[in-house]
Amino acid sequence: MKTAIVIGVGPERGLGAQLCKRFAAEGLRVIVAGRTKLALETIANDITSSGGQALPIVADATNEADVVAMFDRAGDELDLAIYNAGNNTPGRILEMEAGYFEQSWRVVCFGGFLFGREAVRRMLPNKAGTLLFTGASASLRGKSGYGAFNSAKAGLRILAQAMAKEYASEGIHVGHVVVDGAIAGDKIFKRIPDAAQRENSLVSIEGIVDAFAFLYRQSPRAWSFEVDVRTSQERW
Repeated sequence: MKTAIVIGVGPERGLGAQLCKRFAAEGLRVIVAGRTKLALETIANDITSSGGQALPIVADATNEADVVAMFDRAGDELDLAIYNAGNNTPGRILEMEAGYFEQSWRVVCFGGFLFGREAVRRMLPNKAGTLLFTGASASLRGKSGYGAFNSAKAGLRILAQAMAKEYASEGIHVGHVVVDGAIAGDKIFKRIPDAAQRENSLVSIEGIVDAFAFLYRQSPRAWSFEVDVRTSQERW
């Protein structure tokens, strides 16, 4: 059975969880990965109760041993791997501790390297597979007050682009999805209670998942590296 790994899974109305549910519904066995055991088990149970197959695995995206062990559990049928880890890390450069900046880079970019490397290692024997990364508007431009996050996301995008060029000839499709705007999910609704009243200005989770599914289904004769997703109200 073809297997997918999604790391960076949190609340049920979050991008990671919805990616897991979509690809499980499309017939893939899904490894549901992240740092919070209860959240992972909740999503995995929802999938299995709906007739799908899911395995929750607690893993730190910045820990090499965790990442290697997670991919070892995937077996020989790994067909899709999605790196969705990383939170926004605002802050002015002069007021920023070195450790804060480094941690932003480790979660977003270094973790993406570990995840991408292990995914490609498992896919190369079959000469097939799709590796996708979640990006943001920060992937494309610097913004005052977000130097740590901007540089980490930009680094992840360039890493993904390098991997796309490095492994395309060996059958591996690497893609990057730019999410340009806040996502209409549990995180923002919990942080900003009145956000639900302006939901039309927030990016639809289902629309983002559609972009990942589009990249996954592409023929090798018509691959895209990048898709960007935003609302009609977003200025860009």
